[in-house]
Amino acid sequence: MRKLISAVSMAFLFLSFSASAVELGGITMPDKLRAGEQSLSLNGAGVRSKFVFDLYVAGLYLTVGSSDAQAIINSNDAMGLRLHIISSKITSKKMTKATRKGFKKATGGKIGAISSEIEQFLEAFSAEIVEGDVFEFVSTAGSVSVSKNGSKQATISSQEFKQALFGIWLSDHPVKENLKKKLLGN
Repeated sequence: MRKLISAVSMAFLFLSFSASAVELGGITMPDKLRAGEQSLSLNGAGVRSKFVFDLYVAGLYLTVGSSDAQAIINSNDAMGLRLHIISSKITSKKMTKATRKGFKKATGGKIGAISSEIEQFLEAFSAEIVEGDVFEFVSTAGSVSVSKNGSKQATISSQEFKQALFGIWLSDHPVKENLKKKLLGN
């Protein structure tokens, strides 16, 4: 009986440690992401696929876990999104085009008020994109910091832009419904 209890205890201990590590598409998503002085925790992660190709692994990081997409989009709390490129099929041109489309879908086509912020954001995709690149979009205090491979590309101060950006993955019209569910921890 002791051996059974010990084995069960060890299994639970193992599961508690392994459940925090998320590996998808050959990428292990970090459990934490820094947002200024705050530490954000991985809420959920998934793979963005198109046709039969896996394109990137995305992870959503929040201060407090949530599965309420609209509450996350509207929140003023710090949050982040990490994209790890896992396909050579993604190019700068394709990423820019897909992101423009994502903003239009997320906002119902109402991008006029944030069009200059979108253009500033898209500059992060202007240099060559290669397999292994990592983009992070971190929102704190009403602004979004954009980085590529740890190098800051831009800071965009606009809550409306932040809502549209996170809406690309979390709105009622996300880039991929299955990816949205995974980011929300479902």
